[in-house]
Amino acid sequence: MTTTPAALRRIDSPIGRIEIVGDGTAVTALSIERDGSLPHDDLPELSDEVLDRAALQLEQYFAGRRHDFDVPVKLAGTAFQRSVWQQLVDLEWGEVVSYGDLGRGTGRATAGRAVGGAVGANPVPIIVPCHRVLGSDGTITGYSGGEGIPTKSWLLAHEGIEHRVPRGYEAVPLFDVEAGLAEAGAGSSASRAGAA
Repeated sequence: MTTTPAALRRIDSPIGRIEIVGDGTAVTALSIERDGSLPHDDLPELSDEVLDRAALQLEQYFAGRRHDFDVPVKLAGTAFQRSVWQQLVDLEWGEVVSYGDLGRGTGRATAGRAVGGAVGANPVPIIVPCHRVLGSDGTITGYSGGEGIPTKSWLLAHEGIEHRVPRGYEAVPLFDVEAGLAEAGAGSSASRAGAA
């Protein structure tokens, strides 16, 4: 059974609608639309100052005007998960890390599967940038947000990060600064039009 969040806000984005959840003091979850739905679509929005700030910063990120986030985030998980997520928080715009590097950063160099599980369980994607984790050869190995690999490819391309996609997928071309701003604006407008 899902508990009703203290605060809830939705925004449109070039990768689909985004739902931000908070506890009144911090962002506790962020979900990217999958197959046209979000976890709390049945609930009305009830925003607060923290979620309004998070929404503004996400809109700036998608417009290419923001490269990092400074909203309070509360990450609930195991000690191991939190150690992986802290390494993600420390990544900067355009910077990537491999699953192996994350494992070494936790002191468990051979914990590849556990690292992958922790990355996939990140409750606040984009703000805690799990999309910046790639296989050792630069390939996307998966993504639990939105529509999966295509969503991750879009986020990487938006940040100018070269990457490879698994067979059967098509990589999003890297954005240049001007094209990225135009793409983000056009995607956001199209998303709003589709939601109307």
